[in-house]
Amino acid sequence: MPTWIAGIGTALPPHRIAQADAAEITQQFSCKTAAQERIFQTIYRKAAVGSRHCVVLDKSEGDLASRQSFFTENDPTTLDRMRKYEAEASTLAVSAARAALDDAGIGPDRVTHLITVTCTGFYAPGFDIALIKQLPLHPQVARTQIGFMGCHGLLNALRVAKAFLEVDSSACPLICATELCSLHHQYEWNPNNLVANSLFADGSGALVGLASGLREHTLAPYRVRGTGSTLIDDSEDAMSWRIGNHGFEMTLSPRVPELINQHLRPWLDPWLAQFGQTAATVGSWAVHPGGPRILSAVQEAVGLDRNALEVSHRVLAECGNMSSPTILFILDRLRRAQAPRPCVAMGFGPGLAVEAVFLE
Repeated sequence: MPTWIAGIGTALPPHRIAQADAAEITQQFSCKTAAQERIFQTIYRKAAVGSRHCVVLDKSEGDLASRQSFFTENDPTTLDRMRKYEAEASTLAVSAARAALDDAGIGPDRVTHLITVTCTGFYAPGFDIALIKQLPLHPQVARTQIGFMGCHGLLNALRVAKAFLEVDSSACPLICATELCSLHHQYEWNPNNLVANSLFADGSGALVGLASGLREHTLAPYRVRGTGSTLIDDSEDAMSWRIGNHGFEMTLSPRVPELINQHLRPWLDPWLAQFGQTAATVGSWAVHPGGPRILSAVQEAVGLDRNALEVSHRVLAECGNMSSPTILFILDRLRRAQAPRPCVAMGFGPGLAVEAVFLE
């Protein structure tokens, strides 16, 4: 039974900050010496992020001291950060989900399965309940939570939605991925943490899945042909996401690009062969922009030119790395640009794990 992405919706927090301004605000909490300041500025400059939307911002304009009040000399505790997550996550989630339903041309009463994705906050009842109440969805909708999987979480959710549709062709799964990464800024001097601080941002993305009954649409829907997953050996230290006393702590090892370069292609080629394709015959690529070096590593490993990943680079520059919903921002732009197909969506997460989806 086919699985179609019938609608896509995205949402961003209302306030935005340029990377240079974010660096100036953050530097006061991270640097104690001139040498540290020089390294700090280099990290932020090389992140290839131009601006980001963040829920911690109080406004988009004005002097920097008044732009945000969440981070102060007192490092927010994990409790502080989770209270902020609870206050902000549902608004973004509902906005993205409504946009996806509108794009699909269906009402919320049609949704049979709700799949939520997040790794940046937890509370119960969570934003899945907010979606049911505010869209509103039927109170008997079947709920599934994809938690703490990181940047490829949306692709895992799409695999779950595909499984639901294969069992029941009348099903209508709604996926909503919402991340508030800005809540987890880390104070202490640690180059790995600073890389995360320089990249991550906030956003939400949603999609509607159907097996049939798609409406007439000027934008051709994606058909999900299959999914793939692999775990790179001896890479557990390369990427991690742990809960600390002051937020969730991200580790991004300099080894990640090297691991991708060495191990991606030997897995990717036989996976693509299942669909009668090679890397050269793939029409477009939706690669999660974990950072500019990760995009460069994928480009080199797969033998692509930079133009093949241009949309990933643009989303990183304009929105930052929003973790799990970022893939939908890329797919939506590719769809609207009528990029050639088939399309491969790909992301990386702790493990080091690779997740991919083949789309036509």
